Amino acid sequence: MIAISMRPTGRDWGTISFASTLYLSPVIDLLLEQVPRQWRPELRLGLQEALVNAAKHGNNLDPSKRVEVHFSVVKGEYWWVIADEGSGFRPPCCRQVESYESLPSDSSENGRGLCLLQLIFDQVQWNHQGTELRLCKQVNSGSRLPLLT
Repeated sequence: MIAISMRPTGRDWGTISFASTLYLSPVIDLLLEQVPRQWRPELRLGLQEALVNAAKHGNNLDPSKRVEVHFSVVKGEYWWVIADEGSGFRPPCCRQVESYESLPSDSSENGRGLCLLQLIFDQVQWNHQGTELRLCKQVNSGSRLPLLT
């Protein structure tokens, strides 16, 4: 079940909460609803990675544990704060990647997804417990063009 709250919780934040699952398409559709169309493929990939990590690695796909996403748009900045109920982790240092071609291989388990997040989003921050991820994408005239179309 997906619970949605569009009531402002602070600075016009909405909230989506759902049981740990890998069936994320409807959730991602809702999270991208206000994003300009040309940015959606790239941000879909990033949000998919972040939500899979929360449900699978954070909550161990335990359906009794929830993933909660707060989201907001403020002056061309799109924010997503993703929290899980897991025990947390310490994110490894990710080398700076410039393109999708320079990511670690698909078969590699050494941080490909985390590097992908760094490539897609302008800000990627975890809380100290490693149970909450803050993602920001700036979409304005001064930002780079989307990497995926």
